[in-house]
Amino acid sequence: MSDLGRTLTVLAREAIAERLGSAAPARSSAGSVQFPELESLRGVFVTLRQRADDDLRGCIGIVEPRFPLRDAIRRAAVSAALEDPRFPPVTPAELPALTIEVSVLGPLSASTPEAVEVGRHGVVVRHAERSALLLPQVATDQGWDRETLLSQVCRKAGLPPDAWRHPDCRLFVFETETYRE
Repeated sequence: MSDLGRTLTVLAREAIAERLGSAAPARSSAGSVQFPELESLRGVFVTLRQRADDDLRGCIGIVEPRFPLRDAIRRAAVSAALEDPRFPPVTPAELPALTIEVSVLGPLSASTPEAVEVGRHGVVVRHAERSALLLPQVATDQGWDRETLLSQVCRKAGLPPDAWRHPDCRLFVFETETYRE
């Protein structure tokens, strides 16, 4: 893994440990490493997986580039550990058994369904005041084709699976740089 990737995953782990009270609030070597990217406004997702079986344990992100990457990672990591409604909060004893993945989002671009490339693009759907996002690796991990990906992101938004075909449905794509411990 690159030095930047190592720094991003360490920032995420430290933020969770600090919030859980299993680490003293301090800036580690990761916090002091100077990468210009850490100060750029970026969207980010942090995914937590169990080391033993790679099962999902939490995944939350910040889609819009509202915070410097350093702060966005810390916020998303704590949210993934403590606020993902699909899972109970991570405990201090559980943290060492988790693997952390940080996905840094590129800009969102309006798209047509035909332009979505499975494995390359993450997808955001917005329709009828609902929205959802799936990271690029989800479709690849699940073995989905384009139509399945579009149907699944619609379902995640609480929409009918074919909502992506509706003329008022807006699709956006993005790419990620993903780093995993």
